[in-house]
Amino acid sequence: MAPKKVGILTAGGLAPCLSSAIGGLIERYTELSPDTEILCYVGGYKGLLLGDSIAVSPEIRAKAGVLHRYGGSPIGNSRVKLTNVEDCIKRGYIQEGQDPQQVAADQLVKDGVEILHTIGGDDTNTAAADLAAFLKANNYELRVIGLPKTVDNDVFPIRQSLGAWTAAEHGADFFENVVAEHGANPRMLIVHEVMGRNCGWLTAATALAYQSRLHAKEWVPGIGLSKERRSVHGVYIPEMAVDIGNEAARLRRVMDSTDCVNIFISEGAGVADIVKEMEAKGEEVPRDAFGHVRLDKVNPGAWFGKQFAAMIGAEKVLVQKSGYYARAAAANAEDLRLIKSCTDTAVDVAINGGAGVIGHDEDQDNRLRAIEFERIKGGKPFDIDEPWFAELLESIGQAKGEQQETAH
Repeated sequence: MAPKKVGILTAGGLAPCLSSAIGGLIERYTELSPDTEILCYVGGYKGLLLGDSIAVSPEIRAKAGVLHRYGGSPIGNSRVKLTNVEDCIKRGYIQEGQDPQQVAADQLVKDGVEILHTIGGDDTNTAAADLAAFLKANNYELRVIGLPKTVDNDVFPIRQSLGAWTAAEHGADFFENVVAEHGANPRMLIVHEVMGRNCGWLTAATALAYQSRLHAKEWVPGIGLSKERRSVHGVYIPEMAVDIGNEAARLRRVMDSTDCVNIFISEGAGVADIVKEMEAKGEEVPRDAFGHVRLDKVNPGAWFGKQFAAMIGAEKVLVQKSGYYARAAAANAEDLRLIKSCTDTAVDVAINGGAGVIGHDEDQDNRLRAIEFERIKGGKPFDIDEPWFAELLESIGQAKGEQQETAH
C-alpha cells in the first residue's frame, strides 16, 4: 500500500547525486502514487530534530526534473549523529535531558511521516539504521529507506555508490587545468589530493579518467608540450603499501627527465603517520561528531608533498584539492542512470512494505535490492588487484605495493 506521507533528507558531505536523487524520488512518487505527500527536511538530521521542513507542492512536483541538472543539495546537508547526545545539545538541536532519537521519532510522528528516505554515505545510513532500530524497539510504525551517496565508493556491501563516477570525471577535469602549472616554475612537484578517507577508489578512478584523456590529445614535444609532462607519475592510496625511498628515487628520475612530477593521493593516505606526529608533539587531533579525523585540518596533501619534495629535488610544491569542485557537480549520464534505477526501486520498496538501503548487493550477485541496515558499513577498501588499476600503475611505471588494511 502506498504511504500517505513520506519524508526526504540528505546528510553528510556533498556528492554529485543528491539533487538528482531528490528529483528522482519526487518523480517516482508522482508517477506511482501522486496522492502521497512529500516533506523534505532542511539541513539533514538537523532539520528533522528542529522540525524544519519543506512541503513539496504541485509546482515543485511539476519541475522535479530540473533537479537532475544540478549538483549540491537544494534542501541542505549537515553532519549530525543522532546517538551523539552531547554534540546535539552543544549545537542547540535538542535540550538537556532529551534523547535525539526520541526527538527525531516524535517529529516524524508529529509530521505524519510513514517512510523516511535518507540520502547519504555510510555515516548517514548507519545513523538511519540506528533510528530504524530505535523506531522498531519502541513500536513506531515508520520505515526508513536509504540511498547510498559517497564519492569514495566505500560502502559495504554496495557495488557502486551514487555520484562516484561523476566525481572521478570532474576530478580529471580539474587536474587538466592544474597540471599546466608546471610551466610556472622549474622542477615543480604538483600534488593532486583527491577525496577518500579510507578508500582509494576515487583517486584511482580519477587518475584513470585523466590518463584516458591524454591518449586522445595531440602533442608538440619539441616545444615542451608532451604527454610525459602532463601525465600522472604516481598514485598513492590508503590500501597500498608504498616504499617511499624507492618511489622517491623513481620520481627523482622523472623530475630530472621532465622537469616536473605530478602525483595523485587519496586524502586519507598518510593520515595515520600525521596523527602519530601530532600526538607525539602533544597536539590535539581535530575530529568531527563521528570521531573521524578532520582531514581539512590535518592537511595530508601538504604533508605528503613535504615528504617527497626534498628527496626528488623539487624547487616548488603545489598542492591542489579537487574535492569541493568534484563533489558539487551535477550527475553525469552514468550516474543519472544509476540514480534513476535506485530511486525507482526505493519508491517501489516503500509501496511494497520494505526497508533498508537501496543498492546492488555484492553478496547477492549484485542484485539491486533493499539491503538490510545491519549489513551496511563504511570503509570498504578498494581492491588494488583490479585489472584496470594494475594496468594504470604499469602504464606510469609505478610498482604495485602490497594490499594493506585500512581503518573501517
